[in-house]
Amino acid sequence: MRKILFLTMMAVLTTGTLFAQKSALKDAKRALGRDDLNEARTMIKQATAHPETATDPETWKVWGDIGNKAFDLERTNAMLGKTANDKVMYDGLMESYHPYLKADSLAELPDEKGRVRNRVRKDISGILRANHPFYINGGVYYNDQRDYKKAADFFQVYWDIPTLKMFEDEKEAFVLDSTYQTIKYYAIITAIQGEDHQRALSMLDRASKEPFIENSAYKESDIYELMASEYLQLGDSAKFLEVLQMGSERFPSSNYFTPNLVNVFIREGNTDKALEYLDQAIQNNPENACDLNSVKGALLAEQGDYEAAEAEYRKALVQDPNCERALENIAVNFILQAQDLKEKTAMINDRQQQMVNDKKTVEFYLQALPSLEKYTELLKEREAPAHDIESALLKLRNVYYNLSSMGVDKSKELEGVEKELNL
Repeated sequence: MRKILFLTMMAVLTTGTLFAQKSALKDAKRALGRDDLNEARTMIKQATAHPETATDPETWKVWGDIGNKAFDLERTNAMLGKTANDKVMYDGLMESYHPYLKADSLAELPDEKGRVRNRVRKDISGILRANHPFYINGGVYYNDQRDYKKAADFFQVYWDIPTLKMFEDEKEAFVLDSTYQTIKYYAIITAIQGEDHQRALSMLDRASKEPFIENSAYKESDIYELMASEYLQLGDSAKFLEVLQMGSERFPSSNYFTPNLVNVFIREGNTDKALEYLDQAIQNNPENACDLNSVKGALLAEQGDYEAAEAEYRKALVQDPNCERALENIAVNFILQAQDLKEKTAMINDRQQQMVNDKKTVEFYLQALPSLEKYTELLKEREAPAHDIESALLKLRNVYYNLSSMGVDKSKELEGVEKELNL
C-alpha cells in the first residue's frame, strides 16, 4: 500500500512539474501578447531549462518571437517618427535569430513514426526573410558604436540567412547581388577590427569558396590579400607563403602576391626563387618596371653580376627616368665596382696594371655621378625625409672625395656637400 502511495505521489509530482513548465510556456505567450517582454523572457527561460519543454520547437519559437517583438516595437516607433531605442531594436533582432534556428532544427526531427511535421518553419522563414535586410542596419549600428564583434555578428547573419536549409528550395527568396557580396566583406573586416583573427580566417576561407559577385567595395583578390595578412598577423609563415603562392597563380596582375613572394624568398636567402618570381612579375606587370626591375637588379648585383644588374636598372629608367630606386641603385652599382677594383689594385705591385685599374675606377665613379646627383635633387624637390637626403649626400661625398683623390677635381662639389652635411 505504501509503495502504491509512493508511486502515486511521484506521478503527481512529475505531472505537476511538467504542468508547471507547460504553464511557463503558456505564460510566456500571454506576456508576449500584452507586450510584457521582460515577463515573457523570464517565463520562456524557465521553459527552455526543463528537459520536457526544452525540446519542444514551440518553446524556442516563442523565444524568437519575443526578440522579434522587441525589434518590431522599436521599428514601428521609428516608422511613426517616435523616439526609438536602436540598441533595444537591434538586440531584439539578434535575439530572435538563434532561437528561431533551434526551433526549426527541432521541428525537423522525425517523430516516433519517422514523420517530420515542421509546424514552425512557415512562420520562421517568413520572419527571417522579412528581417533579412535589417541585419545590415544592426551591423552598421554596432560598427558606429565600435563594438566590432557585434557588428560582425550582424553582418554574418545577413550573409548566413540565404544559405539556411529552410530556404534551399526557395532560390528566388533573396537577391544575391553586389550588396550581398559587400556585406560579406564588412563581416570579415569587422571581425578583423575586433581582433578575432581565427573567425576572420574562417570567413575568408568561406568567401574564397563561394561565387564572387563584382562590387564597388573590393576585388576578389582582396580576399586572398586579407587572408595572407591574417596568417602573417598570427605568425603562421607556412600558411602565409601558401596563400601568396595561391594568389600569385590566380591573380598574376596583382601587385601584392608576387612582390611579397619575392620578399619572402629574399629574406630566406633563396635568390634563385626570388628571381624566378620577379621575372613572372615583370612579365605580368611591365608597367611596374621601376620597382620590379630595380629589385631584380639589386639581386643580380648581390651575386656580383654588375653588368646584368645595370641592364635591369636601365630598363626601369627607360620607363620612368625619375625612378628614384633605379637612379640610386645604378649609382651604387658603379660605386661598388669602383670600390672592388680599388681593393684589388691595392693588392698588386704591377704599376702598369695599377694605372689601368685606376683609370677604370675613375670611370666607374664618374658613371655613378649623373644618376646619384639626379636622385639627390629629386629627394630635395619632394622634401623627402631628412635621413634619406642625408644618405644620398653621404654617397655623393664618397664619390666626390674619391674622384678628387684620383686626379678629378671635385673639391668644390665636395665642399658643398660637406657644408650641407654640417661636416
